[in-house]
Amino acid sequence: MTDAASAPPRRYLAIWFPWLPSDRLRRQERADAASPEGEAPRPPLPVVLIEKVKGALRLAAVDPAAARAGLSPGMTLADAQARTPDLRTVTHRPDLDDALLVRIVEDFGRFSPMVCADAPHGLLMDVTGCDHLFGGEAGLVRATEARAGRIGLAVRSALACTPQAARALSRFGPGGVFAPGEDRAAVRRLPVAAMELPEKDEQALRRAGLKRIADLDDRPRAPLAARFGADFPSRLARVLGQEDVRITPSRPAALCVVDRILVEPITREADIEAVLSDLLVEAADRLDQAGQGGRAFEAGFYRVDGEVRRIMVRTGRPTREPTVVLRLFRERLAALAAPLDPGFGFDQMRLSMPLTQTLRPAQRGLEREPPGREDFSRLVDRLTAKLGPEAVLRFEPQDSHRPERAVRTAPAAAARPALPIEWPAPEPDAPPLRPLQMFDPPQPVETLAEVPDGSPLRFRWRRVLHEVVRAEGPERISGEWWRAPDQKTRDYYRVEDRDGRRFWLFRQGLFTDEDAPRWFIHGLFA
Repeated sequence: MTDAASAPPRRYLAIWFPWLPSDRLRRQERADAASPEGEAPRPPLPVVLIEKVKGALRLAAVDPAAARAGLSPGMTLADAQARTPDLRTVTHRPDLDDALLVRIVEDFGRFSPMVCADAPHGLLMDVTGCDHLFGGEAGLVRATEARAGRIGLAVRSALACTPQAARALSRFGPGGVFAPGEDRAAVRRLPVAAMELPEKDEQALRRAGLKRIADLDDRPRAPLAARFGADFPSRLARVLGQEDVRITPSRPAALCVVDRILVEPITREADIEAVLSDLLVEAADRLDQAGQGGRAFEAGFYRVDGEVRRIMVRTGRPTREPTVVLRLFRERLAALAAPLDPGFGFDQMRLSMPLTQTLRPAQRGLEREPPGREDFSRLVDRLTAKLGPEAVLRFEPQDSHRPERAVRTAPAAAARPALPIEWPAPEPDAPPLRPLQMFDPPQPVETLAEVPDGSPLRFRWRRVLHEVVRAEGPERISGEWWRAPDQKTRDYYRVEDRDGRRFWLFRQGLFTDEDAPRWFIHGLFA
């Protein structure tokens, strides 16, 4: 096992979109202009996005032209128009900005599965071990910046040893790639604003003559903690790249992930299936080395225009057979309500296994064996892939004595609980204790009993009178007072009429209760 102290440091890439609101506006205008009913292009005026703050209109965001004219977020609209009369104002829509950032996070997952949003207007990626796919860390940064440029977004990025150092260097510094040990020297040159402290604390630092992070780094930590809080030294260490706090990805990391970056985008179904087959073969080899089998396989299709489509198939038992999983993907793709649309083509495909389970080699018999559990499991997998997981269900026991709560349904291909509840074992040659058909809710019946607390002699159900010739019981089931205090005790009987039909009846309530007991039919035996 590799010693944690000797392991290479993790690498984080911070990507900041400084003009995201105005870039989103221009993207939308270009899309509208490209449509037949689109508006004519607007003249190139400085653009500001405004919002109402305490009754006053203020700038929420500006575009590069407005920034060059001396405008900045936070200014009042009146001051901005006094400085720049020729100004185009647009209502700020932060919800649209957030929606675009979510799409960007999905699209930039092509560079690393460990990616998350970094508000405002940025994202963070753990790119440890991913740079070799792009010819090194510099190639990875160039690929992300080129991707942002293709979708119409200005970007500044920085790669460092901690997320906070990368964020500070991208938002308050020049950006770039900083090797381990170089990020601290680069962060030391940044202003104290890179600490992103509350405005009051930042002003206190400036008044004390501490204008750069180097001034803070050279000071003892104890006085800083006493003045600005106990967490201030840890915050400073993270920004300086000395303390690593992992990011929480927007999607849970899978145990096994394989990628294909395609030189030319593909659109044909045969090409997509061929790439998917290659990914399954590579994933099967990795799972075999780890002694694992996949229970869920997710294929990600990355389009050239930034759209991402994910398709998942599940299996009832762990497997690493590429042909079996590929057949499930074929059936799933054929049954999609919204078919897989490649658009201008997929330039990357990814296969991940979010759910795995230990799979040991199994000895097969020398002779042909009859169909068994494995064949049934494959049938369930194919039905699930074709009809969807909600359409193929199985029964699971629950820890309850009430018949309507003793059983629940769950997707047949879903993983079973870690500590499953076992079905009660029936006695040999004993009749079934529970009917196959149950009524929800139980239906009322009229009865006549020989003694008040005995089994019924006859009962009327759905206007038909049934004479009871045999009866078994009672089976008393008390109410679950911890769930519903008003639940009453039930006495269940298995009865048979003169025609041989068997019913499951119960008397609800006791004769000592205020209300008289009532009879119900709960099910029918086969």
